[in-house]
Amino acid sequence: MNISEEGRSLIKKFEGCELKAYQCSANVWTIGYGHTAGVKEGDEIDQSAAEEMLQEDLAEFEGYVNQWVMVPLEQNQFDALVSWTYNLGVGNLKSSTMLKELNNGNYDRVPGEMARWNKAGGEVLEGLERRRKAEGLLFTGGEWYAV
Repeated sequence: MNISEEGRSLIKKFEGCELKAYQCSANVWTIGYGHTAGVKEGDEIDQSAAEEMLQEDLAEFEGYVNQWVMVPLEQNQFDALVSWTYNLGVGNLKSSTMLKELNNGNYDRVPGEMARWNKAGGEVLEGLERRRKAEGLLFTGGEWYAV
């Protein structure tokens, strides 16, 4: 599967786009729409490069979800999982209770498990709480835009 425009919209909303490198709440150098690979202090890009980086990154994270999820997914469920994994990384996906529950067919438990991942640096962040709520709503086919 591939992410839809709705999934891309959720990621763009919560990542935002920064054309100059900055350190995110987890102190990782980041640029564009949450791109981290090879980013260092002082890096700058243009909007076109940000879009290209996002496209490349999404292909990578689509691959992780396709590889590790063993149950059928609807498009909205796939989109929510790609967003979650894009934000938290494949290591967290692979080791998460969320993935175990999902692969056991417990689709209804996924939003609650997603919501548990709301901390950076050991602190609960409002932005992560909002993102997890939006991802949970998208997973269930709900309206996430106002979150």
